[in-house]
Amino acid sequence: MAVINVDGQWCPKEEAKISVYDHGLLYGDGLFEGIRIYGGRIFKLHAHLERLYEGARAILLEIPLNREEMVALLEEAVRRYGEQEGYIRLVITRGAGSLGISPDSCPRATVIVIADAIQLYPKEHYEKGIKVITAASRRLTGDIFDPRIKSLNYLNNVLGKLEAKQAGCLEAVFLNREGYVCECTGDNIFVVKKGVLMTPPSYLGMLEGITRNTMLELAEKAGIPWEEKVMTRFDLYTADECFLTGSGAEIIPVTAVDGRTVGSGMPGPLSLRMTSLFGELVLA
Repeated sequence: MAVINVDGQWCPKEEAKISVYDHGLLYGDGLFEGIRIYGGRIFKLHAHLERLYEGARAILLEIPLNREEMVALLEEAVRRYGEQEGYIRLVITRGAGSLGISPDSCPRATVIVIADAIQLYPKEHYEKGIKVITAASRRLTGDIFDPRIKSLNYLNNVLGKLEAKQAGCLEAVFLNREGYVCECTGDNIFVVKKGVLMTPPSYLGMLEGITRNTMLELAEKAGIPWEEKVMTRFDLYTADECFLTGSGAEIIPVTAVDGRTVGSGMPGPLSLRMTSLFGELVLA
């Protein structure tokens, strides 16, 4: 059963409320983190909080809890949730204010914690892989909005997801303004070519995901060659393997891009090895 805390108050899902004047609702003014629970423990908590508090600093949002208090709140949520596996959605909004856009009318940020189960893709696709498209919508670039700020405004991502649905796919790949591969609507992307693991560099306009960075750390420890590489759709079409990563999605193989079969059309050996290494890490 879901566990929810809004500004220090624990409540059932049906009773959780925020003000209709909250600027997170009115303007998407706020931040969030999606965090996994494995074995009853919070995975990469400090990395998530580092990103959260850096994002808050960037948008001049004062989080009313310090890091120690936030850790205690999240650990309490996990205890109350009681499951060994799950997902935490931590949301910080600018808080309730006036109908004007100015954040000056919001005296205190709203802190929301949700602990619940999550399943972004049907289970069978983790074994068989998914087909994706490249979205016609382009990813917002850093000269417009820095993608390192994990904000509540995900309309760009939603539009990409709608394109995927219209094409009969579960996910879409964003290109940046110059046509370089960035990320998917909710996941980072990796390709394998001639045994080398490759992923786009963050400066192209993508969120530097926690799971993405974990993959690179695992590859380094395992002696798997990897690089951050500027890629176009050609690199996706001609890849030997491809997979997506994210806290919600975990690791899911890609077997076709824009109707082009990736590799053998089944999850490749390096994709499966990275999945295995990740599984060993989260259960260690």
